[in-house]
Amino acid sequence: MYDRIKGFRDFYPGEMAARRAAIDTLEETARQYGFREIGTPALERAEMWTDKSGDEIVDELYAFEDQGGRHVTLTPELTPTVARMVVAKQQELSKPIKWFSTRPFWRYEQVQQGRQREFYQTNVDIFGSAEPEADAEILAWAADALTGLGLTSDHFEFRISHRDVLGGVLKTYDADVDVEAAIRAVDKSDKIERVEYHDLLVDAGLPADDAAQFDDLIASGDLEAVVEFSGTERVTDAVENLQAVLAAAEDFGAREFCTISLETARGLDYYTGVVFECFDSAGEVSRSVFGGGRYDDLIESFGGQPTPAVGVAPGHATIPLLMQRAGVWPDEEITTDYYVLSVGDTRPIASRIGRELRERGHVVETDVAGRSFGAQLGYADSINAETTVIVGERDLENDEITLKEMASGDEVQAPVEAFPGDLERPTVEDFLA
Repeated sequence: MYDRIKGFRDFYPGEMAARRAAIDTLEETARQYGFREIGTPALERAEMWTDKSGDEIVDELYAFEDQGGRHVTLTPELTPTVARMVVAKQQELSKPIKWFSTRPFWRYEQVQQGRQREFYQTNVDIFGSAEPEADAEILAWAADALTGLGLTSDHFEFRISHRDVLGGVLKTYDADVDVEAAIRAVDKSDKIERVEYHDLLVDAGLPADDAAQFDDLIASGDLEAVVEFSGTERVTDAVENLQAVLAAAEDFGAREFCTISLETARGLDYYTGVVFECFDSAGEVSRSVFGGGRYDDLIESFGGQPTPAVGVAPGHATIPLLMQRAGVWPDEEITTDYYVLSVGDTRPIASRIGRELRERGHVVETDVAGRSFGAQLGYADSINAETTVIVGERDLENDEITLKEMASGDEVQAPVEAFPGDLERPTVEDFLA
């Protein structure tokens, strides 16, 4: 007997049905905003990550040398891939480029709540617009997608910040600060003890007193105080941009879900402007549900023309946790509209009925295992069939079939030639005298 590999999951039909309903909502909301679906490869050159993050990142990848001697990896995220795709056809693509996709990714990391080694995301990105409206549309899509799943502002919030606020404030200190290391420390601040957080800031180059002052200033979320403290154009511009995004989010219907949180940093180095993370309002989901932000320099770093970009990537492991807490996760069960039960030598008529019901868009099953009447009826119940159509030799002698409503047990005979006839969704009630 083979065991499933740690960090990888199986999805049986009931759970997959619930997941599919959630994924369909995310994707349909993206289509409503004009995002176009793309497909991307599972395998990329590992240099797309090592060139920017160093060789040590290989420990977090499913990387290997292929038979052609290439250093490749299963893709751990989508952003570098879509950046590569934009660069490849940058002159041909109409701007702004609005893409989405749903697919799996792979990272070799510690398995924990909401984090697996194989995980699924729906990525939504806009390339080619630096306007606040682009950031706001990403926030609006995320808000609409979550409310479409049945969630409300009581269940989630977007904690929003700007990378240049953090970077600009850090640059005001006289010390030689490793800004990226300090921002990564801020990104970890809600996951570690305060002493450890301050030690990371000190390790990044901030003296202990300055680290404490920086922590207090950022934790306050007071934009006016931040501008006054820094006195720099960089921070002033960043605050104005953040406020412009929030103003646009107000018009787009997403402002009620947004909270200013300057401690929200996003750990990846390629973020450049507004960033945000979605959190469970009650704090029962122990980590960020998902996050996103602006990454204006990435396309150019991949050899393309300067192209502003902003995106978000909800993960399919944490969203179910949030929906389950809110009590809106779909029932994990399979459903069937009709089961066509065949008794005796009735396959031609049973098959015709099944085909015509499917043509009307219904989920229809028929017997493919040569089972008895009782076994077929038991199977129909096990797949949650709403209605069973019984096609038996005795009924056919009278040119009839039997409809059985599984929940109530009600039955009725119907003329075989008139079934399903012109009815879009025939039920027992349609044939009651």
